[in-house]
Amino acid sequence: MDRVSPLCPLVGLIASDAGTRYLSLACNRRLQSMLLTLSSMPTSPNPLLLDYDRIPFGEIEAAHVVPAVKDILEDGRAEIEALVSVESTPTYADTIGRLDDALERVKERTVPITHLLSVAETPELREAYGKVLPEITEFWTRVTLNEGLWSRIRALAETDEAAALSPMERRHLDTTLRDFRRAGADLSTTDKEKLSAIRLEISSLEQKFPENVIDATNAYSLLIEDGGRLEGVPDADREEASRKAAEKGQEGWLLTLDYPSFEPIIKHAHDRDLRRELYTAYVERCRDGEFDNRDIIARLLHLRRELAEVLGYADFADYRLVDHMAKTGEQAFGFVEDMTQKTRLYWERDLAELREHASVLGLSEIEPWDTAFLAESLRRDKFDIDDEVIRPYFPLDRVLDGMFEVVRRVFGLVVTEQTIPEVWNPDVHCYELSREEDGTLLGFFYADWHPRPDKRQGAWMNALRTGGPRDGGFEPHVGMIAGNLSPPKGDVPSLLTHREVQTIFHEFGHLLHHLTSTVPIAPMAGINVAWDFVEFPSQIMENWTWEEEAISLFSGHHESGEPLPKELYERLRRARTFLGGWMQMRQLSFGHLDLRLHRSHPDAVTQDLMSYIEGLFEEYTPGPAFARMHVTTSFTHLFAGGYAAAYYSYLWSEVLDADAFGRFRLEGIFNREVGDAYLASILTRGDSDEPEALFREFMGRDPDLQPLLERNLGRSLDDGSRDGSSAMASP
Repeated sequence: MDRVSPLCPLVGLIASDAGTRYLSLACNRRLQSMLLTLSSMPTSPNPLLLDYDRIPFGEIEAAHVVPAVKDILEDGRAEIEALVSVESTPTYADTIGRLDDALERVKERTVPITHLLSVAETPELREAYGKVLPEITEFWTRVTLNEGLWSRIRALAETDEAAALSPMERRHLDTTLRDFRRAGADLSTTDKEKLSAIRLEISSLEQKFPENVIDATNAYSLLIEDGGRLEGVPDADREEASRKAAEKGQEGWLLTLDYPSFEPIIKHAHDRDLRRELYTAYVERCRDGEFDNRDIIARLLHLRRELAEVLGYADFADYRLVDHMAKTGEQAFGFVEDMTQKTRLYWERDLAELREHASVLGLSEIEPWDTAFLAESLRRDKFDIDDEVIRPYFPLDRVLDGMFEVVRRVFGLVVTEQTIPEVWNPDVHCYELSREEDGTLLGFFYADWHPRPDKRQGAWMNALRTGGPRDGGFEPHVGMIAGNLSPPKGDVPSLLTHREVQTIFHEFGHLLHHLTSTVPIAPMAGINVAWDFVEFPSQIMENWTWEEEAISLFSGHHESGEPLPKELYERLRRARTFLGGWMQMRQLSFGHLDLRLHRSHPDAVTQDLMSYIEGLFEEYTPGPAFARMHVTTSFTHLFAGGYAAAYYSYLWSEVLDADAFGRFRLEGIFNREVGDAYLASILTRGDSDEPEALFREFMGRDPDLQPLLERNLGRSLDDGSRDGSSAMASP
């Protein structure tokens, strides 16, 4: 699974360890008009400094970045200093409100740069951003270390006005106070300088890590000259590999490490040596050579520990999780350990099945590059279904249209495609989201679904502008979703696996969380919630991809238009928990790795980093060969994508989504009353209340673990380990 969701539009440091929501939220005000002219381009205003309705992505060039960022940050600093210099008694509006506006302007004006780095990176853009990254990091660090600003916020908290604030404003003030303290506002001058230096180095390393992953991915290719080596690979994928070779002026079939090229080989190729060669290349990216990430990992672990200790925490996990549902590293680790215990028997069951099937196929030992191939073969044998059987029924356009119809029926939200010129690539599509009942425009979003060499891997959603209730009206939000899905191949449209369909629904769930928000305070709106709650609205959307009534809406054979036949649906449904223990244990292994790396002392971890990591994987894998073949050196979730010490969040949120979807299944998956209740209690509420309270409001009780176990693992093995109790934090 690679469902990266770096929700923060800024650098990895900001998403992963900033002490304030101000360092990780999206934008809320339209840009101030600054029609400035660059000395190097006397007749062309810098598009990053313009007042616009739509971001002019096609006009932004690398040369615009450095001068624009310098002006943007200078304006931000000037506004904060003006705020601090006010001599009158602080009010909420002239302190918190004014600070919010200043910081949101900075984010909104810089987010196009970081967005383009993820979808249309060039060497020039990377270089330009590298030049200003230290200044960006310093700006955000200095906000919470500004003594005058901190003094004014504390003074506000002691006023009669603060005591009489509305519950939402009071929550925002209290959270701001907490976040400033967590960011070092009370530190000595010496420690503040130390903290600034740590954050500056972290931001640089977290930018370099994914750059190395992209470069290592693009640097590899394998030309296959003997077509017999591709036996078992679907024809469409063979044709795509042939097309890639022809583009390079080569004869044969060109394989690369972008996932739509890698996956068909590892799942279908009969040639075991070919699977081994490609799998090894994929897993061992950034382990040595020009793009080696090992030293970056080691240094980041030390720096994150130092940051936590300067701020008074035992380790980075405890620092990171204070404002999460789990609260502490110990609580998060306990959740992972508890789930591991509940999953182990099912994992052992699945491993035994894989080994038995391997023996039938003549493999005496399972190797890491065999498991995807064996899983697909075994699924075909047990359920008479595989990805290639159902793929023709999921053309991308039909999936999107059907998903939009699901959202209309459940939530009363209407999606309308728009054609606009302001895009970064011709493949990008644009849409508006509005309320069906009154036509209110809630937001605008972009969708970018296919891989390119200048685009990062995985799938994700970004908030580009935060709108919401404004002056009696509603200012539309702006967001985007992206993926690396199976591209069109010749005259055949993009045909998706069911896993890819789930990915689209998942990212659209994040997008709905952003676009539907009715919270008027931008730093509390939409996706700006506890990290172990943020995956709840995305993962609950995946449930509709398994419901027959919904599948009839978003499936349709790319040639005949026929929806997925009932017989195929039944096979797909029966296979839902196939290897569920294996997959859940894999997810738990990443959560275990993450928390052990960020709770253990870096000296012990980094003395022999790769051996230490192998040891962490041993209890989650069939043997040493599997433990060695880990993806840590390309694991951007942990070292650039904002999930450091929080990867457990995926499974934690799954507990919430599996339980909450039970209400839809009980009362009707298209029940508008339930959809309205979910909108009112969860989707539109952002961080306006504690996530536990929002969940209780929708469900009328605390979360129940049992629905997740049943959904992912299937029938109980009756060993007593799978009771419904949970190590999730008690509210």
